[in-house]
Amino acid sequence: MLDEAYPASFGQYSNEHTKAWAEKIKSLDAFIFVNGEYNHSIPGALKNALDYLYAEWNNKAAGFVSYGSASGARAVEHLRLVLSELQVAHVRAQVLLSLFTDFENFSVFKPAPMHSDNLKTMLDQLNSWGNALKTLRK
Repeated sequence: MLDEAYPASFGQYSNEHTKAWAEKIKSLDAFIFVNGEYNHSIPGALKNALDYLYAEWNNKAAGFVSYGSASGARAVEHLRLVLSELQVAHVRAQVLLSLFTDFENFSVFKPAPMHSDNLKTMLDQLNSWGNALKTLRK
């Protein structure tokens, strides 16, 4: 991993899995991050996946669906900071799922009906921003 820390910003990757990851991210216009909250933040594996690349993330759009005891809100706030540094535009609308009200016995997903409207709004914003940012990448 350390051998790719700075060359990553220039797309000079040595590992095949990193090259494949870079090509996948480069090919997309927008992302929906679905993640839980761990110690008021994002999972370490997600942070690592983000940090491996730089230019491939630039001028893309992101939306969020999160879950946790505080509906994953703190994780989303942290993720917004990380993505801003990667030059990813994040939409305002988000879907916040509570472990207490949107999961039966903390394991069976049973979202409240109100989340449908939030999801639609987030997807509409994400689609608009993803399309608009294409012009910056050409």
